[in-house]
Amino acid sequence: MENKKHWPVLNFNEMKETIATLHQWIQIVGKIRLREMPWQNQSWHVTLYISTCGFTTQAIPYDNKTFELEFDFKKHQLIIKTSEDETADVDLYSRTVADFYNVLFEKLSSLGIDVDIHGSPNEMEPAIPFVENTVNKTYNPSHAFNIWKAMLKTNAVFTKFRGEFTGKCSPVHLFWGAFDLAVTRFSGRPAPKHPGGVPNMPLEVMQEAYSEEVSSAGFWLGSDDFPEPAFYSYIYPTNDNFSKQKIEPREAFYSEDLGEFLLKYETVQKAENPEDKLYTFLKSTYVAGANTANWDRKKLEK
Repeated sequence: MENKKHWPVLNFNEMKETIATLHQWIQIVGKIRLREMPWQNQSWHVTLYISTCGFTTQAIPYDNKTFELEFDFKKHQLIIKTSEDETADVDLYSRTVADFYNVLFEKLSSLGIDVDIHGSPNEMEPAIPFVENTVNKTYNPSHAFNIWKAMLKTNAVFTKFRGEFTGKCSPVHLFWGAFDLAVTRFSGRPAPKHPGGVPNMPLEVMQEAYSEEVSSAGFWLGSDDFPEPAFYSYIYPTNDNFSKQKIEPREAFYSEDLGEFLLKYETVQKAENPEDKLYTFLKSTYVAGANTANWDRKKLEK
């Protein structure tokens, strides 16, 4: 059931097979954007975005035209559109990653779009090449729709939160590496080099992404080790005082294993006012991070 604010119920254990398949699919689409977009700082050029019906690459330049790929979780199609009024689509149903990959690139080729991507996923183990992956093949339409709807509601709150910061700030964007929606604020100061350690992720990419001090918040769908969708907030570099700060709402907590504050999605979904509950978490954890890291808040905030 949904509450009166229309935040859907998300049950990781029920959704996890669809999450796993969809994660592979968005990696393929994200890598197409990565390949064709000019580089942007902190790898902002690689991400997907929330749309009125799903996830989108937005416009990608290609030769003398542009194209866009959009997951539509109402029609359950991946829709390809170009600026020359050309269209094609790939149906979304329980099909293997290998089949999805092959059909997608056939459709792109039919529109005169030839893209060569790195053929294995990042930030996950095992990293089965897409053309060989017949393991992930589950797609439940209602689960996919609810994932998008939760992302859509979250996107609106993140966008409001982003607008109150006048310093450097990322777009609200969907990173296909870990399948999380995120927004990141920057202090304007350089950070120590990141040690890396993310599976199948080049060290230089991690170090460029974290080349400056950040306060980052996001929404993640969960994993077998933490089988609950949750909102998170962390700072880099971290400090000993960050985890000791008093955070709101009262249901939020610090995870020593993850090194970040968490607020379970279910807490927000069941709240009388989910948007306020989530916003309070974003604001409270940012203040904790900015204060303990001695950010110049007068200069950075509206």
